[in-house]
Amino acid sequence: MKKHNFSAGPCILPNEVLEEASKAIINFNNDNLSLIEISHRSTPFVQVMHEAKQLVKELLAVPDNYSILFLQGGASLEFLMVPYNLLSTDGKCAYINTGTWSKKAITEAKNLGETKVIADSSDKNYSYIPENIAITEDFDYVHLTSNNTIFGTQFKSFPETDSTLVCDMSSDIFSRKIDVSKFGLIYAGAQKNMGPAGTTLVIVKNNILGKTGRDIPSMLDYKTHIDKNSMFNTPPVFPIYVSMLTLRWLKDKGGVEYIEKINEDKSKILYEEIDRNTLFYGIVKKENRSNMNVTFNLHDNNLSKEFDILCNENGINGLKGHRSVGGYRASLYNALPIKSVEFLIELMKKFEEKNND
Repeated sequence: MKKHNFSAGPCILPNEVLEEASKAIINFNNDNLSLIEISHRSTPFVQVMHEAKQLVKELLAVPDNYSILFLQGGASLEFLMVPYNLLSTDGKCAYINTGTWSKKAITEAKNLGETKVIADSSDKNYSYIPENIAITEDFDYVHLTSNNTIFGTQFKSFPETDSTLVCDMSSDIFSRKIDVSKFGLIYAGAQKNMGPAGTTLVIVKNNILGKTGRDIPSMLDYKTHIDKNSMFNTPPVFPIYVSMLTLRWLKDKGGVEYIEKINEDKSKILYEEIDRNTLFYGIVKKENRSNMNVTFNLHDNNLSKEFDILCNENGINGLKGHRSVGGYRASLYNALPIKSVEFLIELMKKFEEKNND
């Protein structure tokens, strides 16, 4: 039985992508060589890198004055690379703290220069997105996390600022339409909506680089990777290839506009059931609820073991909440079919009927 995969990451991937990727492991491009043993500088892989970047550009309508990179280290390395490349030696940066990943990004920035937290939702355990964020000072950049995987909140719109806006979109990239031109830099680990763990997408506006007045280690310098076409060192070949296949799949389905509607439908019906069901409740403020990571809990924790067994017996995978918050988290990434959400809802209804007898 194919499981219903609600894992928060690594993400569920389309079956056709997995099938194509598995073939490439054995025989890529009918060359009788595996994808993971060919040279990253060979023509076949250079073509993969080119197509992956072109698909990013097309699906997100990335303007021509931006560079698209596939790097390594996940968002965690970007937490360091962003201030190294954008925070000037005599300047300051601003962060919006809406969860665990924002907090880690703030820690890295503080190691390099003046860092100010201009909005913070930690007072209510990150269960909401701060409103009316006023950015009145001049910052080298303002950083936020668009979707908070652990707590299940999401920015529905982005703050206005004359400073460079930087966004960690690891868990909702390609899930909804965005205006890339509003941002100076976007980064996203692949393993939420795009591919397997191992590569990180970076979209950076070219003219914001080279202004910090600091010496940047070569490996941490975005300009190094732009100049070398994401091949300064050996790139993560397999994750980039699978990301390319996933983006190709998304394009064939109808692109970001198409998948945004599907994602809205999935989250809508699940939140409606959480609000209706007498056994469950949503964790975050309703207007800030994420379409990607739906967090909820039982009113009676004594029922959790029984619900867990029910889920396991019915092929529900990855529903447990993050270890730091508990409860449940249904991640509704692009490749998760709506029938999996409908199946979960039916289980929740049956569980309610059984425990309300």
